[in-house]
This record gives sequence, C-alpha cells and structure tokens, in this order.
Amino acid sequence: MIWLVWLAALPFAARCEQIAVIHAKIWTGDAARPWARALLIDGNRIAAVGGDEQIQQRMAPHTKVIDAQGRLVIPGFNDAHTHFLSGSLGLANVDLTGICTLQAMKQAIASYARAHPEKAWITGRGWEYYCFPDQRLPTRQDLDVVVSDRPVFLAAYDGHTGWANSMALERADIHAATKFPGYGEIVKDPKTGEPSGALKEGAMALVRDRIPKVTREDKLAALRAGLKLAASLGITSIQNASGDEEELSLYEEMARGRELTLRSSLAFSLPPGTPLSRVKEVARLKSRGVRAVKLMMDGVIESNTAAMLDPYSDHPDKRGEPAWTVPQFHAIAALCDRNGLQIYTHAIGDRGVRMTLDAYEYARKQNGVRDARHRIEHIETIAPSDLTRFAPLGVMASMQPIHCDPDTIDLWSKAVGPARLPLAFPWRSIEKAGGQLVFSSDWPASLSVNPIRGLHNAVNRRTIEGKPAAGWIPEQRVSVETALRGYTTMAAYASFDEQSKGAIQPGMLADVVALSQDLFTIPPVEIHKTQVIWTIFDGRVIFTK
Repeated sequence: MIWLVWLAALPFAARCEQIAVIHAKIWTGDAARPWARALLIDGNRIAAVGGDEQIQQRMAPHTKVIDAQGRLVIPGFNDAHTHFLSGSLGLANVDLTGICTLQAMKQAIASYARAHPEKAWITGRGWEYYCFPDQRLPTRQDLDVVVSDRPVFLAAYDGHTGWANSMALERADIHAATKFPGYGEIVKDPKTGEPSGALKEGAMALVRDRIPKVTREDKLAALRAGLKLAASLGITSIQNASGDEEELSLYEEMARGRELTLRSSLAFSLPPGTPLSRVKEVARLKSRGVRAVKLMMDGVIESNTAAMLDPYSDHPDKRGEPAWTVPQFHAIAALCDRNGLQIYTHAIGDRGVRMTLDAYEYARKQNGVRDARHRIEHIETIAPSDLTRFAPLGVMASMQPIHCDPDTIDLWSKAVGPARLPLAFPWRSIEKAGGQLVFSSDWPASLSVNPIRGLHNAVNRRTIEGKPAAGWIPEQRVSVETALRGYTTMAAYASFDEQSKGAIQPGMLADVVALSQDLFTIPPVEIHKTQVIWTIFDGRVIFTK
C-alpha cells in the first residue's frame, strides 16, 4: 500500500509541492466530466484530472504518490449548516446522543458529574423527545435525583428545548410566578403551577445566561478538537448558521496560525427584536468575509413550536407561532437584501416556510432581482402549493437529512398527522419542482455530524438496521448523486464558492477525500458503513485512517 508509507510520515501541517492520486475512481462533481482515474495536486490547487497515464506523465521527480487502489475519491464534504463552535464546545460536556432510556441518561449524567467535580455547572445536550416515558418532556425532578449539589442544564438534540434541575432554575430565579414574554415558554406543571424544568426556545436563555462564560482559550481548544473530528469525517468546508464578531475572530486567529483545517463562513445571527441598524453593521464586515445573516422564523415540530398552517394532530389547540410578524419579517428581509446580504432563515413548519418565501418575494419586488441565493433552512413540512416557488425566486432549500432519521420520527409523525406525512422532509418533491438542494448536519442540533450518516438517510430514509424495508416516505428519497451534490457542489454554490471548490477540476482548491466503499455500486442500505480513508485539505494530508 504505497500511500500508507509516506502518509504516515508526513507532518500534519506540511504541504507537498505535488501530490498525485492514481488508480482511483474519482467522482468529480463536474457534470460535463463526472468520472476520472487520477488527479494531480500542485500546491493547494488541483492541477490536472484524467487517466493514470496522463497524470503520471505530468508528475515531477519529487511528486508524492497516493495509490487509491480503486477507491472512490470525491470532493471534500461541505457541511452547509452547522454551529461548529457550539458543537466543538459540546465535545467536552455531557453527551446524551443515542441514549434512549431515562435510566441510561441518568447514569450518563451521574458518571459525568463524578468525573468532573471541578465543574460549577453540569452542561451538555443530545437528549431526544421520544425517549422519555409516555413521550413527555423531561422534568427537574428527573435531574434532581442525579445531581442536586450543582446546577444542571442540558439541551435537546435539536437545541430548541432545555432541561434544567431545580438548582439551575433557582439560579435563574425561575419560579411559579415567572413569565417569559419573548418567543418561547417556561413549561409549568399543570397541577402545581411550578416550573417543570423544561424550557422552550428563547426561554432557555434565562438559564443559559447564568452559566459561567467560556473563555477564549477554552473556545480555541474546543475548535481544535472539532477540527480533528471534522478531518476524520472528510469535512473540508463548513457554513456556520450563526455567529458574531467574537466567533469570527476565533476563526481568523486560527487561520493566521495555520491551524484552520477547513474553510469556514459565518452567517451572523439576527434574533427577533434586533435593531435594523444591526444589518448595516454586519454589511460592513464583508471585507472580513461575512456575507450572510441568520434569521429564525419558528421552532420545531416535536415541541409544537414550528409555525403550522393547520393545528398539530397531537395537540389540536396548538399550531405554533412565528417569531416575527409579517411586517417585521418583510422589513428585515428587504433590508438585508438591499445591503447585499444573503439570508438563511430557519423555517420548519409549513406556515413558517410560506412566510419566508413571501418575505423573499417581497424583498425581490422592493429591491429588484439579483443573485441573492437566499436560503430556507430545514423545511420539514411544506404546503404543496409552495413547492414550485423555490426555483422562480432563486431560493435554495437547505436541508438536513440526519433530522429525518427513521429512528427518531415517531413523535414527529404523530405531531404532523397522516395528511401532512407525504411531504415530510420533502427533498425529492423540491428537487422535482426545480428547487436547488443543499445538505448539511445542523451539528450539534443533530444525531450525528457525519456526512455519511446524512447521505445514508437521504438515499434510503431507512434506519441503519434497514427497517422498515421500504423506507419512511420513500417517495422523498434522492439519488446518491443528488445527495453527494448536496454535500459538495451545491454546498459550494450555496456560499458563492462554486468557482473555487465543490468539484475536482483543474484550478479548484485541493480538498479531496477517499472513501472505503463505492457509494455508487454498493447496496444503498450499506452506505452508513462507509468510512473516510484519508482527507486532503488545501493540498495537505490532514487525516489518514
């Protein structure tokens, strides 16, 4: 195995003057020439793509050679919607991902608390709604029996609901008479009126604001851990769906120190109530690479906070409320568009999606047509009449296949009801209507940051065990090529970077990944078993398995 010999000895940060990848099955992402056998990297750019003999003829005496041994080689994965700093910080906290009994969660929390007596607060995330008895929300009493001497705050896997123990509620001065006027809810026990320990949406900030602030050095250390994880998964680009000046400066510092092993962009958060003057402040940061903003239209299906056109099936008295009024959202969307900013809008419910499309259409009428590439994030439900609006408006459908994991959709399905199920996570319907799909993880608000797990869901809509046999709403499955484009070429297009990355073509940045299995020939249900063999970023080998 030729490549193992020199890769193992290659310094992590070193860049070879030339690297040749030969004997590969290269999916280029270039529609005009989708397949090749070999490629040549010169510095941090792809110099040539073609057959083995063509590339070997162009090799210099010092060229380092990777024999791919027939493996599938693809452009580096681009996670087009992530919260990378938050996910990286969470790597050192309580992780309840995949733990699906209350007793097992208690054991994990207790074990973490014992192992970290120095922590003034116990924090973490990852619990799933359907894992609690009778699919109820978690309570402070559930946590009090585990940790009572320190405050505990744990976010759900989607980041839209928090779980606090009694001490955390006390620190936040939350009691029976406390009211939350913003977008969200302090959940209270219907019998006693006391806070239950669950906090929805914006109400989570009441507790989060009391948690000791993480230092800049802690954040940098967390990002370094996150970068190692990303490299091992073949992720060479990310698009942060949140951020501010401080977070931007962290990535800038790491880039100056040549520590950054992925390409990063930030969409600055503009929460409801943001002064309109903030839009111009963000627009002035374009010289530092800030070209987008993130808006929140609604919540999530599982907690009945996503904005729906019709009531929830499991709670007919609820339909979720949007975070903005129509005039407010039209105004900020038009202002962002006028200032040349791309807009990411979180919209999960069909009403939230419609309101967002309406606002983008309003902005276009007010400001004229431009290549804005505004995006709607998530789109877990949609009205049939809105499917055809994406293409004419040039709006991108930014979706997360990992959220559609069949292991987690029972509670989701009960909430939307059978009439809305055919358009659940409507990837294929949007694609057939001409919409542009871009895929991502939403990490850490997801079951996994691994793009392979997302690809598996997009193509199969089946659990990793392969059940149910026909898949969940199989009509919404997409092809392997569509899914790969969502994580590569279309993800690059979503950040206006299609001329420099997302495909393996001469002149493109040298971000390339080799996989253990050929996604195009293996049975689709085997996709989840695929692993990254090596990752090249910017002409450097940053990971080998």
